[in-house]
Amino acid sequence: MPAYAVIGGQWGDEGKGKIIDYLARDASAVARYSGGNNAGHTVINDAGTFKLHLVPSGICWPHVTNIIGNGVVVDPDVLLGEINELNLTPEKLVVSDRAHLILPYHVELDRLEEARRGNDAIGTTGRGVGPAYLDKVNRTGLRAGELLDPEDLATRLPAIVEFKNEVLTKIYGADPVDIEDIFRASLRWATELGPYIKPAEYFIAEALESGENLILEGAQGALLDLDHGSYPYVTSSNPTVGGALSGVGIGPRAFAGVAGVFKAYTTRVGAGPFPTELLDEVGEKIRTIGKEVGTTTGRARRVGWFDGVAGRYSAKINGFDALIITKLDILDGFDTVKVCVAYEIDGERTENFPIDSALLARSKPIYEEFPGWSGSTAGITRREDIPANAMAYIHFIEDILGVKASVISSGPRREETVVLKDIIPR
Repeated sequence: MPAYAVIGGQWGDEGKGKIIDYLARDASAVARYSGGNNAGHTVINDAGTFKLHLVPSGICWPHVTNIIGNGVVVDPDVLLGEINELNLTPEKLVVSDRAHLILPYHVELDRLEEARRGNDAIGTTGRGVGPAYLDKVNRTGLRAGELLDPEDLATRLPAIVEFKNEVLTKIYGADPVDIEDIFRASLRWATELGPYIKPAEYFIAEALESGENLILEGAQGALLDLDHGSYPYVTSSNPTVGGALSGVGIGPRAFAGVAGVFKAYTTRVGAGPFPTELLDEVGEKIRTIGKEVGTTTGRARRVGWFDGVAGRYSAKINGFDALIITKLDILDGFDTVKVCVAYEIDGERTENFPIDSALLARSKPIYEEFPGWSGSTAGITRREDIPANAMAYIHFIEDILGVKASVISSGPRREETVVLKDIIPR
């Protein structure tokens, strides 16, 4: 039962879309297991450039079935936009009937709550993801499968909308939403999305039982995990390996591998502590060369040196058995490169990642410095073309994380990839 999880090892934006598109050649299905359209995966191949927010990154392979799992929250209009843009059919895309829906009041509440936080804003994308997960936990959410039963939906929706309008008007002083507008939209979604909505766990079980390869696609990164990330500056779901289990409905024995995707440096979007952040010309240089702008938000990403303390923690909580390093080429030509090997917190050295964000904010990085490399790694496809100093840098990251590198990405396109060891056996 070969399932392979591909998980972001940092604060997101590690390049998972490119990697999953590359690996999907050897898979029959790709299943997204967490997050919503607050994530953005960019895929570049011979067919063009695709900026995906809900549709899994295996979509460009004709033999791959793409599955949106029950752990994802789905904005129906955003999904329909992607379906139409990509010209997808129900044979190509499956949406779990258990996936919760993002409705108009979720988006409005997300915007209002972030504004209310003022200087304490956490950097939400304002897509309604958090409020939708809140309703899921509060057992007042609507699931995709409920669109297929309009009579039951007409029974449940009034009480939900009435409560949301009380929150909107009495707490935030905002305008109420119109239940008739939402119900009409639901009927349209039922018609347009209905053929895609299916019990996804059965598709996944069938693939695993027949010995086919399944890739589990995470959104965001492990350091944004609701339980294991730098709380409260986290997302509303579980991008870690535990989320992969519950987000598509499989057991741990289905796993054949868990790969962690890391940039050769570190980035973060939005608020929250970031010990290795570079607020100088070096950081600006990396940001410019790396084109570090969020796919979903359009916001400039914060940039820093590789954080080995955070990376080691991420590897531990996910059990990574393969390391994928992306954007190595962005560091070409630097005189020196650095890796954070420990933190100094209140005068004491630690190699442990603090669970408390206040401690993380006071953490000062302790670096080891390495000579850079003058040779270019951009677009290379062979191990022997990696400069010696770049290979030494890779080996040090392997050592500090305790995970061997399997894939090095040398550019954004599918073919710009160096395979050191196959993640999915052929």
